[in-house]
Amino acid sequence: MDRTEIAIAGGGVIGLTIALRLASAGREVTLIDPNPPGSGASYGNAGTLAHYAVAPVGTPAVLRDLPNLFLNPDSPLALRLAALPQLTPWLLRFVAQSGERAARRNAEAISSLLRTCLEDWRDVAAEAEAKAFFVSAGMLHLFPSHKALDASWSEAVGREHGVRQESLSAPEVRQLEPHLKAEGPGVFFPDAVHVTDPGKLMAHLAAAVEARGVRILRGRITAVDAGPPLRLSGDGVALAADRLVIAAGAFSKPLAAMAGDQVPLETERGYHIEFPMETPRLSRPVSPADVGFYMTPMEGRLRVAGTVELGGLKAPATRRRLDLLRRGAGRYFDGLGEPVDPWLGFRPSLPDSRPVIGPSSASANIIYAFGHGHLGLTLAAVTARLVTGLVNDQADPAALAPFSARRF
Repeated sequence: MDRTEIAIAGGGVIGLTIALRLASAGREVTLIDPNPPGSGASYGNAGTLAHYAVAPVGTPAVLRDLPNLFLNPDSPLALRLAALPQLTPWLLRFVAQSGERAARRNAEAISSLLRTCLEDWRDVAAEAEAKAFFVSAGMLHLFPSHKALDASWSEAVGREHGVRQESLSAPEVRQLEPHLKAEGPGVFFPDAVHVTDPGKLMAHLAAAVEARGVRILRGRITAVDAGPPLRLSGDGVALAADRLVIAAGAFSKPLAAMAGDQVPLETERGYHIEFPMETPRLSRPVSPADVGFYMTPMEGRLRVAGTVELGGLKAPATRRRLDLLRRGAGRYFDGLGEPVDPWLGFRPSLPDSRPVIGPSSASANIIYAFGHGHLGLTLAAVTARLVTGLVNDQADPAALAPFSARRF
């Protein structure tokens, strides 16, 4: 059986940034994933570092509108009815976490991570020589009316947590983005950053970790023996390790169960389509708040990504969700042509929108780093710093308490 100091289960952006930080600190690291690094949700996301996204998915506004959100086929939130029996326990927890008090508590926890996310990414980008992938041009939220803007729980809680934002009239929105057919007001987040090509960034990070001696192992862990040492086995895996970091995104639930924790992790099925274009029609990501997707200018294309579909890991893509993105983009641009690269990926979703970061119940040598929902790219560098602190026995227990698996 091979041996490594630290094994990381999961080769998405979370696992890659953790591997980079640990390897740069001189640790021996093996990264394990059945798929090529960065090929899942880390590839297909909206490409935003959403430092402003303090609000959890479950809020009082969502709770009030939940029946309409689930019953309206064009809603930004959808539920596959075949998955309802499996999802019911999660949904009950989600409803409980969407009340005012719980949502504010969750926003406080999320905000504590977001405060340093841009700074942490600057450090990782410098370390990986990846600064060219990041653009500091801000981000724009669109609203159908001033009434909708004034009623936005997310914007209000962001202001309470010190997120810098500027309210814009409809003419000011059109001045900022002249090609955009926008009739309502907006909110501009001037400090936001986006990525020009998430797939290329992931490939660059994978090359950077390999250059630092990280071994990338294609395999799937199906059994964990707490040891010591830890013994990991499965398809293509037979490895002893001093420590294991579970960072497998939407596929982390069975691994956490092996480590002694029943975590209520479910899957948000996220979609994207792309419109090829030589000249970008946007200068920054734009998100219409009422339809729940992002339009992000990327290298040679406009990516339209988002919506939430609850329905597990196995069902095929839902054509209606892809059509929703296509029609939504057509509301804001003429002559986009036919979209290409329809994509479905899986986000790890927890009822309170807080990731799980910290040691397992079974062993301090098993560390969790999963469940980031819509904020995987945004919080990857923060999570890498926190996990490195845990490995070096320098973590702040009070700061990590809101993200413990024991909260469930």
